[in-house]
Amino acid sequence: MIEPSFAKKFAQDWVDAWNSHDLERIQSHYADGFTMVSPFIVELAGEVTGTLRGRKNTLEYWALVLKNFPDIKFELIDVLVGVDTISIYYKSVNGRRALEHVELGPNAKAIRASAHYSGPA
Repeated sequence: MIEPSFAKKFAQDWVDAWNSHDLERIQSHYADGFTMVSPFIVELAGEVTGTLRGRKNTLEYWALVLKNFPDIKFELIDVLVGVDTISIYYKSVNGRRALEHVELGPNAKAIRASAHYSGPA
């Protein structure tokens, strides 16, 4: 079971990393074999499955995200805790609300995440 205090710290560190625009700091939350699923992967990267695997692919994608949204600033709304998972609810780009469902591996690094977005808030 994930402790709520750990989940909140992970989520705040994750938001702060994105707000720093530092790719290595962002990537530090993820394991090497990480899998990312997001509708933005379809929109920005042109990957029809919406899925990217591995550090190199996700790092390239996140560089594309930062290029397309140079003023990106996330705002943490809430954190939900599950068994080996946390869900980070936050204000994302273009006023969208987002929920990032993150599965954590044995080293407390994300091994899989899937992003979900609302329309503009």
